[in-house]
Amino acid sequence: MKWSLKLGTVAGIGIFVHWTFSILIGWIVFADVAEGLKRQQSPTNIAAEASEGALFIIAIFACVVLHELGHALMARRYGVRTQDITLLPIGGVARLERMPEDPVQEFWIAVAGPAVNVAIAAVLFLVLALLGGGVQLLSWGDITVDAFERFDEFLVNLLKVNLLLVVFNAIPAFPMDGGRVLRAVLAHFWGDYVRATQAAASVGQLVAIGFGFLGLFGNPFLIFIALFVFIGAQEEANLVQMRSLMKGLPVRSAMMTRYRALSPDDSLEVATTELLASAQQDFPVLSDGQVVGLLRRGDVIAALANDGGGRVGDVMQSGCGTVEDTEMLASTFQRMREGGCSALPVVHHGQLVGLITLENVGELMMINSARGRAPAA
Repeated sequence: MKWSLKLGTVAGIGIFVHWTFSILIGWIVFADVAEGLKRQQSPTNIAAEASEGALFIIAIFACVVLHELGHALMARRYGVRTQDITLLPIGGVARLERMPEDPVQEFWIAVAGPAVNVAIAAVLFLVLALLGGGVQLLSWGDITVDAFERFDEFLVNLLKVNLLLVVFNAIPAFPMDGGRVLRAVLAHFWGDYVRATQAAASVGQLVAIGFGFLGLFGNPFLIFIALFVFIGAQEEANLVQMRSLMKGLPVRSAMMTRYRALSPDDSLEVATTELLASAQQDFPVLSDGQVVGLLRRGDVIAALANDGGGRVGDVMQSGCGTVEDTEMLASTFQRMREGGCSALPVVHHGQLVGLITLENVGELMMINSARGRAPAA
């Protein structure tokens, strides 16, 4: 995810924190400082409470990371790779390479995360039970007692948060784990993954509407959660529907065969003329008959705004590569979305034969949806 800082790697999975996470920490510190000033506390106490608040948020998100690692490690057991885990102010996101369509596998992957929070809560409960006697033994020192009591309260609150995470994720609404569990159960009994997804997404959106209604008369944060759940449920339903329509189709079924290619030595003026002369927005770049890159409309506009001149080869992109016309459309579509590639040159044994764009894929999906079925490859 863009604008994220890598914290490290656990079990071969990169752990990232998004820059917006610093806003949450800053807000907690600001709130604690403002409350301390309101109570006219000493600067030392204010600093201590602000530090404790920030530390508590970090501890919560450490539990969130462990939650996401639970999903990731269970997915690995079924041969599904996790690309990375990113911490956001609203929680953690584990980007799985794919979600298995086997309901049993999806069920265990979904429950693995909350199971980790249950385990954390159990460990915290045992620690608190052991510390109960320790606090009494040290009751002769006021400072020591205060420190232990604050630590005790810290652990109690962390235990409550982990239980809250279990309850929250048990809600049968995408993108929470409960929504995936519901889909897995429905898919197991119905034998239809797409229908199960649509049903689970509808339940999720009903839950989101309920959250939004309660947020109007109570906690405004519920409105934010409602939007997150509603949009997440709709996106999941759309994505599964698209994968279903693309299933079994090769890239050549959606590629453009009428296109204009450019040379690295062509000027940007030539590219501008081609942009204006047709609806094509991305141009494969060929050198000696081989694809060496892709020129996108945004790159042309940015280069013209910068100095107004230059060559195609100076601004073309080569990071997305090419795709064989026989590769599956579903995997190619996922690759384009994750890599931020609006288009890919399509080759057959190394020779350019077409161009695949996200717009073409969308048009094919609309046509197949209107037909009510995916045509045979």
